[in-house]
Amino acid sequence: MGARSSAKATTAITSIKKLYPNANITFLEMDHKVLSSVVSAAKLFLSKESFLHALINNAGIMSTPFELTQDGYEAQWQTNYLAHWVFTTHLLPLLLSTSKTLPSGSVRLVNVTSGGHFLAPKGGINFADTSLVKKPSNRYGQSKLANILHARTINILYGPGSASAKAGTGEIWTSAVHPGLVDSQLAGRVEGTAEKALLSVFKFVGAYTDGDTGAWTSVFCAASPEMKREQSGWYFERIAKKGMQSRAAKDMELAKRLEEWTKGEMEKGGWA
Repeated sequence: MGARSSAKATTAITSIKKLYPNANITFLEMDHKVLSSVVSAAKLFLSKESFLHALINNAGIMSTPFELTQDGYEAQWQTNYLAHWVFTTHLLPLLLSTSKTLPSGSVRLVNVTSGGHFLAPKGGINFADTSLVKKPSNRYGQSKLANILHARTINILYGPGSASAKAGTGEIWTSAVHPGLVDSQLAGRVEGTAEKALLSVFKFVGAYTDGDTGAWTSVFCAASPEMKREQSGWYFERIAKKGMQSRAAKDMELAKRLEEWTKGEMEKGGWA
């Protein structure tokens, strides 16, 4: 279990073990606002584990006040997307090697995204200014769109029918999951009066779901035998249904450009 806070991770692990006493859960410390810590966490995992069957990229912040990380990126862009890309990239060889000895669909990647990807700026990703200083909602939408495009890219490269799968060098089923409105602490630092008011209305009318229910689709995509190979690369909504997505989320040229941009940036910084 990856987490920034040891205290919160311990609380979560204790809660899980009350229900499943035999659960074997280890805390893997990482801070998405510090990319070197993400790299260190990935390397530590690789030093301890020989197999990896499922990776769920779930960390996120939403519409927070503008902030640049010590790595020089806008906090939402780095927390929600870049850090997940870095972690996944370091673990890809293990995911692929694990899949080579198992039936198709045994190894999976889940990127937790949001219906908020519709709030991405015009064109989907603003490569000239990924920080989007004056547009907090656009910043969140852009990061969540990037999660979807990343999952699509991994599916093209390593999913069912890919050159990698056909060559027997590894197969990974991918999903981008919008869990719905979940009653969590995600909205705790939302910037903007309109956004805060809208979230309050949603909560008042009972549009939120609890954390357990919110996790169902992610668990389905990570582990259910009912997921079909043709569903790899899908954008899912609650509960395990194909979701409605923006035009930008389906744009594979945009996905390719994003992958190239991200790879260049992360290699330049020494994180990939």
